[in-house]
Amino acid sequence: MEILRDPAPSSDLPQSGIVTIGNFDSVHRGHQMLVAGAVARAAELRAPAVALTFEPHPERVLRPESGLKLVTTRAQKAQLLERLGVSTLVELGFDRRFAATPADEFAREFLFRRLAPAEVRLGSNFRFGASRLGDVNSLSVVGYELGFSVVGVEPLLDGGQAISSTRLRREIAHGRVEEAWRLLARPFYVDGNVYRGERMGRKLGFPTINVEVENELLPAHGVYITAVDIPSFSRVFPSVTNIGVRPTIYENYRVTVESHVLDFTGDVYREPVRLFFLRRLRDEMVFPSSVELVAQIGRDVETARLYFAQQGLPEAELVRR
Repeated sequence: MEILRDPAPSSDLPQSGIVTIGNFDSVHRGHQMLVAGAVARAAELRAPAVALTFEPHPERVLRPESGLKLVTTRAQKAQLLERLGVSTLVELGFDRRFAATPADEFAREFLFRRLAPAEVRLGSNFRFGASRLGDVNSLSVVGYELGFSVVGVEPLLDGGQAISSTRLRREIAHGRVEEAWRLLARPFYVDGNVYRGERMGRKLGFPTINVEVENELLPAHGVYITAVDIPSFSRVFPSVTNIGVRPTIYENYRVTVESHVLDFTGDVYREPVRLFFLRRLRDEMVFPSSVELVAQIGRDVETARLYFAQQGLPEAELVRR
């Protein structure tokens, strides 16, 4: 997949393609449906499938006080879109000047003059342009005049509610990782590098890898059944992960992500890993002593072993890079 980041006006952009527009944070099932429709239509017309998105996320420019935390990193989003069949990802730089561009000008000067699409597909609730006045209807009027079609795609519902990145962020932030799995059609994951910690897990009898997470959004503090992809070993391992501040051992300690990888003794210091969250086991707790803490960790590990004995590791298609 070709990635064009904030292309200059003189840049060569794919022409006569099927263009889909969105922020695509998380690439959830609703996004997947939208993009899959564009990719299928592009294959039918033997045209490029183009995803148009914005960097940074518009909310960070228009509402910086919101403290928005994104589900996916920029690289993860690109990878997921590529897996769906997108041939070109166009990332437009978003700032206040861009936000002030009238919707009609954006449709004519960028979409039409620079991309010359055969068709544009976007969510029926997507808004663009100054004051968010552009929508499917206004774009359809421009498209009819200039010769490209516009398709509005209704939100995908789950449990009677629309699947959205906002909903997904809420589920993850509350630790409901199984719910997130359903909305994503894959386990929620984070990427990061292993760093050398204080070896407290080893002292307690349960050595861990400490992950310096690249993602902004983490599940709520607690203990989770997880799986970790270690590329240098070319496989995914079962694991148990704690997110939190280790309150039994420390006071006012920084948040860490520590994974005990079951039946694993390799040294992966400084290596990149991908950590998949499969099920929440419990809240992070303060124990009266390290003895009680070790006993609980042992129970967590046994629960995880039972889970993997019954469920196995996630299917390779769900976790492959």
